[in-house]
Amino acid sequence: MRSAREQRYGKEDAGEASGREAVVTAEGLPDWLAPVARVAATIEPPQLSRFLPPENGGRQSAVLILFGHGPRGPELLLMERAGTLRSHAGQPSFPGGALDPEDGDPEGSGPVQAALREAEEETGLDPSGVQVFGVLPRLYIPVSGFVVTPVLGWWRRPSPVGAVDQAETARVFTVPVADLTDPAHRVTTRHPSGHIGPAFLVENALVWGFTAGVIDRILHYAGWEIPWDRDKAVPLDWRS
Repeated sequence: MRSAREQRYGKEDAGEASGREAVVTAEGLPDWLAPVARVAATIEPPQLSRFLPPENGGRQSAVLILFGHGPRGPELLLMERAGTLRSHAGQPSFPGGALDPEDGDPEGSGPVQAALREAEEETGLDPSGVQVFGVLPRLYIPVSGFVVTPVLGWWRRPSPVGAVDQAETARVFTVPVADLTDPAHRVTTRHPSGHIGPAFLVENALVWGFTAGVIDRILHYAGWEIPWDRDKAVPLDWRS
């Protein structure tokens, strides 16, 4: 009988085209990731976002929230979308995108396969070096209509990364978790629509929107959050 902390998706469920078995397991993680694994196992959708998927509709997609260990300790992999894209141009984000038919069942292994596939296509990382240790509840991005499944990964065997296609990705970078939790790097943004949300000023980038919201909730529920000044506001056109 399999552990409650481990799920395996066979080739048939994952889609014949993938040729890989998707495994979701929290076994063997470094101790510092244990709080994030607990978040994945216990968090409820409303704790992550007030934007939840509609009962019908929405385009199924997935993102890879990849934790690694760099020169300054734990870090997170992000990318900056090309400024010429029609959707979310120039915005830092997690690697990810829409599910393809070959990814498999959206109710099964599809989101895991899609997150790994998209991360490989966008950043060039080797998926075989990634241990998927959790899957967060589906969330919704109203402006684009995407239903997003956040997939949590541990970069057990790091591989070189970079922008594979400059038409889609401006750059790929890592952010130390210490910078994300540093109150000096935390700000609040207000969208022209009036929506207010958390953001991070890190690595010469303003991380905001969906990506910042998920990071903020992970830091909070993992017990990593340090009190910060929520009245410190930055306009979304801060670089102009």
